Amino acid sequence: MENGSARATMTEFWQEHSEQATVEEMMLDSNARIISREELGAGIGRYTQHLVKVASQVTAVDFMQKFLDKNKEDNGHHGNAEFIQADATQLDFPENSFDLVFSNWLFMYLSDTELLSLAGRMLDWLSPGGYLFFRESCFHQSGDNNRSFNPTLYRSPSQYNHLLTSVVRDDPASGASQGSGFEIVMNKSVQTYIKMKKNQNQLCWLLQKVRRNCSANQGFATFQQFLDSQQYSCRGILRYEKIFGRGFISTGGARTTEEFVDMLALLPGQRVLDVGCGIGGGDFYMARKFGASVLGIDLSSNMVEIAMERSVEENLPSVQFEVGDATRRLFPECSFDVVYSRDTILHIADKLALFKQFYSWLKPGGKLLISDYCCGEKPWTPAFQDYVKQRGYILYTPPPVRQGRRTWRRRSLLHSWRRRGLGVSGRRIGPPSLSRSSRRSCREQRHYERSSFRSSLKRITATLCRAGGRSCNAVSRGTRDGDCSTLSDSETEKYKQC
Repeated sequence: MENGSARATMTEFWQEHSEQATVEEMMLDSNARIISREELGAGIGRYTQHLVKVASQVTAVDFMQKFLDKNKEDNGHHGNAEFIQADATQLDFPENSFDLVFSNWLFMYLSDTELLSLAGRMLDWLSPGGYLFFRESCFHQSGDNNRSFNPTLYRSPSQYNHLLTSVVRDDPASGASQGSGFEIVMNKSVQTYIKMKKNQNQLCWLLQKVRRNCSANQGFATFQQFLDSQQYSCRGILRYEKIFGRGFISTGGARTTEEFVDMLALLPGQRVLDVGCGIGGGDFYMARKFGASVLGIDLSSNMVEIAMERSVEENLPSVQFEVGDATRRLFPECSFDVVYSRDTILHIADKLALFKQFYSWLKPGGKLLISDYCCGEKPWTPAFQDYVKQRGYILYTPPPVRQGRRTWRRRSLLHSWRRRGLGVSGRRIGPPSLSRSSRRSCREQRHYERSSFRSSLKRITATLCRAGGRSCNAVSRGTRDGDCSTLSDSETEKYKQC
């Protein structure tokens, strides 16, 4: 369909559904007024009424004059709002005009070509570090209004992810390999539709305009595209699941997950953040057995799409999933009782910055559980170097552990500790089984387990102490009473000496 014909069809569609300029017409749903009371800014001009209260200037655009007139009637008294009747595909603003572009149910009425063109112009309009927020209906329609025809394009979330992040605007001043593009901060289902209609197909996104090195990520536009196209393609994910069992893509599958999660002693209603949630097997287990409320985030949109499909089957509304970059995602302080991460942090270069985020997000006494892959001492073999480079891993080498006459390095570590305390149960994975001649008694082996864990915990303790200058003098106590505020400068210096 050519662009001119497509625009004419969309105009005809919305002329049919804008006769009275009601919220029911705008949302194409007979329950629109009920939904709009639950959902921020739903309906005609209601986004505008919230934005004008916090922004210095708001430009409201709609290509249906009746909708725009209603918006202007309700919000025109604000001195910082401008109203423009225009087709979004024809808009033109100067570069760096806006800090936020906010769009609701627009992209699903654009062809792929139109969407790519508009996304490029939005990059131009946004200032460096600016944000694009948008919300769309995915997979199928959500509203129950009768429609004589329906030109809407119900894309999958991964299609939006690919289209929006594939656009790059070159910056001539920075050289051929530099430019600006969108990076995904988060992508999740709209909670109101899950609550009111048991519908997970209403999704929203938050993207950020960032400088991009087009030669990075092994030729892919973003690291997220690299993951979804390489190790975590849909076929690759299902292959992992075939090995480790339904719902799991990590070593040990359900059995190891149950062993690790049971260490946390979760209580009903506790909030858990799963960083690198995969396809959700561990999250469903935490909700089903312990009654926890779990938010799983993963940068791979393929992972999250499969997890969302499984969540419909599991029927556990306390488990939610979103595509998110843990290094960019923001949560209020003291949001979670537990931060849980399995075999994920090897993908992240700035691990200390991530630990600072974890610390901020945890409530006092909250717990952090991490398992991750490590590596032996360098130099590595050429084959292993190539493997690590192809996967994009950032691997750390843990300190060596003496075991009789043997010295071995843990290839994978599991550590768990509490916020402001660091003293919690923990267990390392490994070592390889001993030969008969060097096998120890059970008592000696248990002593070895404890001492080796304490040795490896020292390194993590030192790293966590650097994460924001927090107290680490209560290793044996395990918890801290009080609020979420940081220490004073004098206290920080005192505890940095621990």
